[in-house]
Amino acid sequence: MNMVREELIPFAQAREAFPGRKRIGLATLHRWRLQGVRGAVLETLVVGGVRFTSREAIARFIEAQNDPGMMHSGLTADQRQARSAAARAMLQARGI
Repeated sequence: MNMVREELIPFAQAREAFPGRKRIGLATLHRWRLQGVRGAVLETLVVGGVRFTSREAIARFIEAQNDPGMMHSGLTADQRQARSAAARAMLQARGI
């Protein structure tokens, strides 16, 4: 997320920025940023102790969930990277 070019909104206000729903629960937003949905994770950042997202990040999050080519592993990007690193280490240890 580019905090200079994107329209940042406080996390609590992001609850009302999603189309088709009046208000999303704050716990749901936190789950989406931590665990993601169908492989898509909501991007956020913290400035001065306040968590923000952006309208552009929300759009990317929604688009990623609807991308037919996206892998739907149920894992977050961090989880996929950790598994990939573990597999590389195992292969290297075996000399492959």
